[in-house]
Amino acid sequence: METYHKIKTVFNRDPETNYKTLIEGQFSKPEFGYLANNEWYWTEKIDGTNIRVVYWKASAVASAKLEFKGKTDRADISPFLLTKLEEIFDSQQEYFDKKFDSDVCLYGEGYGAKIQKGGGNYIPDGVGFILFDIRIGNYWLERNNIEEIGIELGLNIVPIVGRGTLTEAIKKVKEDYHSMVGDRMAEGMVIKPKVELYNRYGERIITKIKHKDFGKQ
Repeated sequence: METYHKIKTVFNRDPETNYKTLIEGQFSKPEFGYLANNEWYWTEKIDGTNIRVVYWKASAVASAKLEFKGKTDRADISPFLLTKLEEIFDSQQEYFDKKFDSDVCLYGEGYGAKIQKGGGNYIPDGVGFILFDIRIGNYWLERNNIEEIGIELGLNIVPIVGRGTLTEAIKKVKEDYHSMVGDRMAEGMVIKPKVELYNRYGERIITKIKHKDFGKQ
């Protein structure tokens, strides 16, 4: 199953700050500017490590199975996180077998103690998996379907911080809002239009904003 696509930051980066900050108002994709005043979903961006839970549907030569992968197929998963993933999903094989008729990938973050700086402020004494996206075959699911599957599997799901325009989302990130997942400032947001959209290149319309991109640490 494919790795998770790159998410463009909402604005272009400023070469005068060695690309550490953004040029506000200079959208990195024209679609962002065009849709800026429409309604978007704002979800909290979790500071963790990218994890894929891949379900390969049974074929004529192989049995259906679950696999855990990192951001790339070559990326290693820490043993303590792998143990947690096995704990969460090993009892869910029957659910996947009954629920899905094709290959599925659950995209999420491994997060918690020892994962990224400040990970212990999410989970002080352990690690977890939090779901943020699902792809079935060639289709990305909308938020209500992601929530349905996440709830059925008993998974944590990245919270919706708010709904509104892209401009309003940027303003909130600049305020350094508190995480809804842990005892820390939120890293930022991942933002999607209320309706799943694609540009003429077939790319998803989706963007991200981090508070550190505005010169904040």
